[in-house]
Amino acid sequence: MESTGETSVRQPADAELHRRLVYGDESALAEAYQAYGSLVRRVAVRVTRSPGAAEDVAQEVFAQLWSRPYAFDAARGSLRTWLSMLAHRRAVDWVRSEARHRKDARADDSALHAIPDASPGPDETVVDRERSLLLHSALAELPQPQREVVHLAYFAGRTYRQAAVELGIPEGTAKTRLRTALRSLAESLADPPDPALERGA
Repeated sequence: MESTGETSVRQPADAELHRRLVYGDESALAEAYQAYGSLVRRVAVRVTRSPGAAEDVAQEVFAQLWSRPYAFDAARGSLRTWLSMLAHRRAVDWVRSEARHRKDARADDSALHAIPDASPGPDETVVDRERSLLLHSALAELPQPQREVVHLAYFAGRTYRQAAVELGIPEGTAKTRLRTALRSLAESLADPPDPALERGA
């Protein structure tokens, strides 16, 4: 039970647990996770409202405890309190990151809508056919990683996160590739200069 674990890993046991973590004792990390893992997830889920995000936060919290055990000072408070504070901080960071992701996604949608329409209109058949060819040409010229993300996000109806999962890449990488591709497409599909003007006619 978690309550039993918390009782057995309180001060002064925290100091001993901390010493073992500093010396790289993996069993100490396992004990800390068993004692406080549920607590960390509860704190995180209250902030994020997402069990999946809470799991990610818990992994980050215990990864930090393992990689930087010296950041915890047993003389200044209990490990339970320190992990709770760290979980809360990481969960708040997650919420802020989500807000930025949503804002960036809206910006990406706006960028796509700014790309000239490739569908032929009744009065502009020739021009629109040329634009359609330009679109296909511009897509073909994109690097394959960018082309894959664009296809999934805008032709297969995936979010960039779903695209990241399908492609087996980090979400940040998928977002960067998508934004870079959109900029390239927007530039490629901008109105080209008049050939007559280029010839000085």
